[in-house]
Amino acid sequence: MIKRSATKPVLTSVLTCPECGFEKQEIMPTDSCIYFYPCTNCQALLKPKQGDCCVFCSYGTVACPPKQLGDTCCSS
Repeated sequence: MIKRSATKPVLTSVLTCPECGFEKQEIMPTDSCIYFYPCTNCQALLKPKQGDCCVFCSYGTVACPPKQLGDTCCSS
């Protein structure tokens, strides 16, 4: 059984580009994953690292809302 958090998920996360180190705060969707994210500084296309479901889980300061709530992956 998956344990769910009783609190609301955090909906903002700071993404850090692995190519140039640029940081940008973004609002995370609650109903889908973001698989690709173009860095607004260097235009590198961020993709989830192997084993992660989205760019927020790979490069963000906060995991995506589904992960925060105890789900194994984002909804599609």
